[in-house]
Amino acid sequence: MQIISIYFIVHTSKYHEAAFGNFTNQVTGKINDRYSNIENYFQLKKTNDSLLRANEVLYNKLKINFELPDTVTKTVIDSIQIDSILKYRKFTYMNARVAANSVTAQNNFIVLSRGSTSNFREGMGIVDPNNAVVGIITEVSDSYSVVMSLLHKDSRISAKLLKTGETGTLNWDGKEPNIITLSGIAKGVKISKGDSIITSGFSTTFPKGMIIGRVEGVFTDPGSNFVKIRIRSSANFYNLQYVYGIDNAQEEPINKLLEKVKKQL
Repeated sequence: MQIISIYFIVHTSKYHEAAFGNFTNQVTGKINDRYSNIENYFQLKKTNDSLLRANEVLYNKLKINFELPDTVTKTVIDSIQIDSILKYRKFTYMNARVAANSVTAQNNFIVLSRGSTSNFREGMGIVDPNNAVVGIITEVSDSYSVVMSLLHKDSRISAKLLKTGETGTLNWDGKEPNIITLSGIAKGVKISKGDSIITSGFSTTFPKGMIIGRVEGVFTDPGSNFVKIRIRSSANFYNLQYVYGIDNAQEEPINKLLEKVKKQL
């Protein structure tokens, strides 16, 4: 009887009809909004994957990833060759999902869901989606790669102060995750909290200028002319989900040349 009464009231009174219509619109709007939020939640993985692929394309277009030939000693007769820049490419970015990660052990490793079948190989540098250094690949299978994290006691990466250019070596003391140490910097160098630490570019693993972290504090090294710099890593090792492997096309010829020189010594 109540339902029938409400039906007659709504359909015989313009005021009640408008009020009822407004009420139902609000209810259906809230239901649709909730449904949309739930649908978007289940689409997050697809969205993240598409963003990851888009970032890979954008990273591979950065100027730093190409090394144009030195034309100082060449005679240019007609015009500059612009047919293709592919032959001049130096670094290529390849995305990968983090399958496993550790941060609390003395020697921490990260497992990636890409391996040799995806052109991942030993010695390849790994960065997070913000181009912050994560580590270096040490082992590769067909489908997986193992990365020696920056949070590993045997990790050694060449790094330098962005502001002054002095170069040192990164290592981890095994105590506090996301805090690493830069050693080999002279005591006279002016260093401030918050200064950026970047890759030096003195190895074939990482391009020059990739962010590693920021200075947390500076401590004197007793018995030497150097200081130890505490750095908070830019990469968040607690929340690594996706990373990029950096393939240096010039690594193999450089390493072959170095091996040849070492044999001659």
